[in-house]
Amino acid sequence: MTATKIAFIGLGNMGGGMAANQAKAGHAVSAFDLSAAALDRAKGAGCTPVGSVSEAVRDAEVVITMLPAGPHVLKVYSEQIIGVAPSSALLLDCSTIDVDTARKVAGLAKEAGYAFADAPVSGGTMAADAGTLAFMVGCDEGDFARIEAALEPMSRATFRAGDHGAGQAAKICNNMILGITMLGTCEAIGLAEKLGLDPVKMFDIVAKSSGQSWSTTTYYPWPGPVPTAPSNRNYDGGFATAMMLKDLKLAQDAAAKSGASTPLGAQTEALFQMFDGLGYGGRDFSAILQMLRGKLDELPR
Repeated sequence: MTATKIAFIGLGNMGGGMAANQAKAGHAVSAFDLSAAALDRAKGAGCTPVGSVSEAVRDAEVVITMLPAGPHVLKVYSEQIIGVAPSSALLLDCSTIDVDTARKVAGLAKEAGYAFADAPVSGGTMAADAGTLAFMVGCDEGDFARIEAALEPMSRATFRAGDHGAGQAAKICNNMILGITMLGTCEAIGLAEKLGLDPVKMFDIVAKSSGQSWSTTTYYPWPGPVPTAPSNRNYDGGFATAMMLKDLKLAQDAAAKSGASTPLGAQTEALFQMFDGLGYGGRDFSAILQMLRGKLDELPR
């Protein structure tokens, strides 16, 4: 395999593991982040730390970004990537942002002669570290094979959702489902406990019954039944409440703009907003179970 020159911008909880898997696959990864600690971790994982976005992308064949929000993505692409990276480079934004900004960045990239995709991910930090993320891609159809190959070291499944912006649409809809089902799972566990039903026994039953969901069988919010779930680590790591809240807000903003009716999404956003406001934004989102149980005194901030 010929090593590909990859620029990776944004080495946070998700990006760090993703960049490491590109290096593990034998690619030459120039990595940049504003955090010196993140750059040190990337170096330890086989990446080459650099001092700026421009330095990272100057000779890149593939540019991958994992940034906090739409304004960051627009600024970095418009000021530091487009016109600096070779026009032959493939530009992949894996951040979760609003659909309108994704389409705006795609337009700027296309106008300058680049192939671009919005390619947000699902799977959380464990999947980022393991290279088993699911990617939802918005791109020109003719670019998809090249995009899929570039994402392969980080992916267990890559889907073309549609044209530019469709990847972001798929991500926010998926995570609205996730937030709603997790909230329902936590409410049911709280009720089961009040009714004298052991939540572990409830898992055994629901996992084989019609109430089954990913939130139950893969990410059960009560410790014990799913050893890899954050509930077994006092809700440390995983998918932070603040990140779930960000995605739910994106979904509600999109619903308002499009005229879609999302009453469950709105209520879910409100409850995660409350949980975040109480100081638990850094805990895994399944920790909202403790708020519903009235047991926040047992949960460290």
